[in-house]
Amino acid sequence: MNYLQDKVIFITGGSSGIGKAAAIALLDQGAKVFDFSRTHQLADDVTHENLRSFQGDVSQEADVIAGFTACQATFGPVDILLNNAGIGLITTDLSTTDLETYERMITINMRGVFLCNREALKQMKPRKQGHIVTVISMGGQRTNPTAPVYCASKFGARGLSSGLADQVLKEGIRVTDVNPGPTDSNYWGDRKVAREKFLKVEDVARVILFVLNQPEYVLIREINFDNMKFLAQS
Repeated sequence: MNYLQDKVIFITGGSSGIGKAAAIALLDQGAKVFDFSRTHQLADDVTHENLRSFQGDVSQEADVIAGFTACQATFGPVDILLNNAGIGLITTDLSTTDLETYERMITINMRGVFLCNREALKQMKPRKQGHIVTVISMGGQRTNPTAPVYCASKFGARGLSSGLADQVLKEGIRVTDVNPGPTDSNYWGDRKVAREKFLKVEDVARVILFVLNQPEYVLIREINFDNMKFLAQS
């Protein structure tokens, strides 16, 4: 059964990578997708009557409020929030990491999730229903000596989701964390990494669809997955 038909889905960072793959898959399921990104790239690449794009920054409160207001005016109240926007900057040596880099990752990866969750809840709580899904990563499950600040931001986002899940459970709102291992996306830039042993963005999109296509009484708190080839080399 397709539980996504006509659902209003607010997705952040849908212009590329995991977000774009998920948005396309959701449109194929009959959902109404409102993409909140820093660019209009998704709308430039995909033409669909159930797709709208809004340019904004998840770390800016005014942008987020305006985005959710526009989504409700366009499609109606949000049924599903897919927190996908995030960044990962190289901070291998903490002793040389500058404050700007630290604050940028914390601001986007944590404040962005907080702001979007808050605005989504304003539309979900009156109806006693909704689903908040956050793409966090296995970086929120296990530490990485090459990315301590990134892990800190993801551990923080995971803590926020876990507490929220308990808070809104009795109000009929589900909260799920999707934690993929290393994924072949723009996140890596020109870094020399073994992309052939990474997950594909389409793999992550399929897992997101699996989570969202569960009946409303099924709660998946978190789902962790990796490419077996990556694990085998670890």
